[in-house]
Amino acid sequence: MYTLHIANKNYSSWSLRPWVLMNLLSLDFSEQVHRFEPGSSWARFRRFSPTGKVPTLQDRATVVWDSLAIIEYLAERHSGVWPGEAQARAWARCATAEMHASFAALRTQCSFNVGLRVRLHDIGTALQNDLDRMEELWSEGLRLFGGPYLAGPAFTAVDAFFAPIHFRVQTYGLKLAAETQAYSERVLALPAMKAWEAAALAEDFRDASHDEAVLSFGTIREDLRAPVAG
Repeated sequence: MYTLHIANKNYSSWSLRPWVLMNLLSLDFSEQVHRFEPGSSWARFRRFSPTGKVPTLQDRATVVWDSLAIIEYLAERHSGVWPGEAQARAWARCATAEMHASFAALRTQCSFNVGLRVRLHDIGTALQNDLDRMEELWSEGLRLFGGPYLAGPAFTAVDAFFAPIHFRVQTYGLKLAAETQAYSERVLALPAMKAWEAAALAEDFRDASHDEAVLSFGTIREDLRAPVAG
């Protein structure tokens, strides 16, 4: 059985990617949740991750410590991680790599926080460019491969890599075109995504640095999270 080390579900977008894919592929794994802590979690996370970051996958003596590397490791052992058709698989790998390395403004201005509803002060050119490129990618995949997911009829790694964006769309009320909005709602309705959201909302822990990042770019309209533990 695999062990997947992740952080708080309310805050950890990178953890969501392998977690949702492994759930939707019905892979046998246990999750180990490690809370972020004030200051730096690096030393504590280094106990299981060479970089002190999450997610990290353990498979007996093998440790895989990057989200994209985790996906490729799983793809070598299980079918369904990538699309079966060659063109769709090539496109999915390109889009996944782009998500892994790009969209800096979207990550910065719309930091991952499942339980909040936020009104942004301003979209700005950089964020709008990221949103436009994201929608361009989504529309292209849906058109080329027929949907309902980005590379065809099945949820694959490319959908998993964009999964955190759907929570960002929900949190920040980001406006999408009808086609891409429908895709976003379709993914949010998946049982695994619903389970992640429910667990995130139930967390009674707050990390000040993550919450302060939200306030740098917007105003909190609503906080749906469980109250902080006594």
